[in-house]
Amino acid sequence: MAQTFRLPEILEIARREGKVTVEDLADRFGVTLQTIRRDLTDLAESGRLDRVHGGAVLPSGTSNIGYEERRALNPGAKEAIARACAARIPEGCSIFLNIGTSTEAVARALTRHRDLMVVTNNMNVANILAANAQCEIFVTGGSLRRADGGLVGPLATETIRQFKFDLAVIGCSGLDGDGDLLDYDVQEVGVSQAILRQSRRTFLVADHSKFARSAPARIASLAEVDALFTDRALDDTLAARCRDWGTEVVVAG
Repeated sequence: MAQTFRLPEILEIARREGKVTVEDLADRFGVTLQTIRRDLTDLAESGRLDRVHGGAVLPSGTSNIGYEERRALNPGAKEAIARACAARIPEGCSIFLNIGTSTEAVARALTRHRDLMVVTNNMNVANILAANAQCEIFVTGGSLRRADGGLVGPLATETIRQFKFDLAVIGCSGLDGDGDLLDYDVQEVGVSQAILRQSRRTFLVADHSKFARSAPARIASLAEVDALFTDRALDDTLAARCRDWGTEVVVAG
C-alpha cells in the first residue's frame, strides 16, 4: 500500500483507538518498521499526530474533535461500558447525566429502568430517555452548544445547585497519568464540578481513547470519583493510586 493510502488509514486508526504503535501498523500494512516511522514523522510534521515513544497519538490542543466524529469512536466499547454502568444504577433513584457520547450511551442503556428521576444538561440524553415512560426528566437551562446539544454556563450551574442527586454519571475529554479528569470547555468544567458537589456518588464513563488525549482544563481527580467504567485496564501506577483513593475501576467487555 502506497503512503498516500496508508496515511489516511493511520489517522483513522488513531481517531478510533486514541494511539497507534509502530509495530502494530507495520503488521497491519505489511511494511517495515522504518517505513511506518517515516509515515508517523510526516504526520507529526503536518500537525496531524504527535509522536510518542513507540508510536503516535492524536495531537494535544485546546479544541475537541467534532461531535459526530466522537460519536463514531469506539462505539462497541462505549456500549459495553454503558451496560456495565447501567447495571450498577438502581431503579427508583435520582441521577444526573452530563454532556458526552459516553453518557448518551448510558442513557440508551437506561431506557428500561423504572422510577428514575434524571436531570441532564444534554439535550440528546433528554431525547433518548423520552422513550422511557418510567423516567421523569428535567433539563437544565443554560447556553446551548449547538455542536453537541450541551447546555453550559452559569444558568446550568445554578439549576444543578437546586438538586441533590443520588448518583451522577459523567464523562470527560481526557484522563491523564495523574488521574486528573480533563476537558476543553471551561464553562463545561464549571458545570461538571457543580455536578460532583451535588451528588452523593459519582461514576465516570471513559473509553481507553481518553487515556491518550490531553485537554487544558481540569475538572477533578479520580480520587473524587466512586467508580470508573472503562474498556481497558489502567497502567499499574494509576491503578495503584485508584486503590489508595478507594476509586473502583470496572473494566467492561
